[in-house]
Amino acid sequence: MTQVSLHALTKHYPGAPAAAVDGVTLDLAPGSLTALLGPSGCGKTTTMRLIAGLLDPTSGDIRLDGTSVLATPPERRGVVMVFQNHLLFPHMSVAENVGFGLRMQGRPTSETARRTEEILARVQLTGFARRRPTELSGGQQQRVALARALILRPKVLLLDEPLSNLDAHLRGEMRDLIRDLQRETGITTLVVTHDQSEATILADQIALLLDGKLRQVATPAELYSRPADTAVARFFGGANFITGQSRAGQFLSALGPLRLPPDAPDGDGILTFRPEAIETGGFGENSLAVVVGDRAFLGSQTRVTLQAGPVMIEALLPPATAAALPGGMALRITLPPAALWVLPAVR
Repeated sequence: MTQVSLHALTKHYPGAPAAAVDGVTLDLAPGSLTALLGPSGCGKTTTMRLIAGLLDPTSGDIRLDGTSVLATPPERRGVVMVFQNHLLFPHMSVAENVGFGLRMQGRPTSETARRTEEILARVQLTGFARRRPTELSGGQQQRVALARALILRPKVLLLDEPLSNLDAHLRGEMRDLIRDLQRETGITTLVVTHDQSEATILADQIALLLDGKLRQVATPAELYSRPADTAVARFFGGANFITGQSRAGQFLSALGPLRLPPDAPDGDGILTFRPEAIETGGFGENSLAVVVGDRAFLGSQTRVTLQAGPVMIEALLPPATAAALPGGMALRITLPPAALWVLPAVR
């Protein structure tokens, strides 16, 4: 298992107004699966190409098990990258595509054939060895690309948007396969994605990249419930932000005093809470009187706007609960203290 460490990694393309990757410092624990998450154009793929050695950084360092690999050519880093568009050779069979890297290493034909058969079984493609890529579905092509990478037994596996070209059903299957293979092999893996749900299901930790800067590295649960700032909270679907002041375990704002978790810091800040954390009913601690506003059915949940004095609150409620709340209805809600989080005040 290999540790990957990025130290102040920066890439500035000539003529660009800002760095594509700006001072990123990130550690990938040996044998971990990390999702590098962010919107299009935030520097995710550039970061991955820097790790693979396909691009040279403007500054900073990339270390594998503590040793810099900046002077090491891509083919000697032990890092394999699976591209979003697969890059399979159309004139080769599945087996020839998968075994290509071993042939380039000069491995014996018998070893290449044996390992190709083994890895095709692991990615659930037994019986597909003689087919051409054009005879495969998108999900099957992605499995071939994954097999071609895994057969090389890399130290580090880089997956660039591995599920983006698949429909919902195939995404689920491929996501489970990636997770299972990563646990089985123990290869340190970095997955680039713009999809929050994909990242939260796949990854041990998520590194959120916005505008080339690493904004927070945490477990999926921490990013949802304890975002570092409003930008992180909004990216993960945060919708409720109330300015005020934290003092002696309470948050004082236009909503009135609300009890906070014990670890809340004192000072000016922005109170946030997940829309799905709001509970209907209650007259005790952190109970608020609200008036029901608009509703929007989202499938498994319904988004409901609630007017609490001068403050508009967004809630996500079960559809059956929301259906019993007509517009204009007076209601009481509760904000559980454990669901409240105070962000730094905007300067």
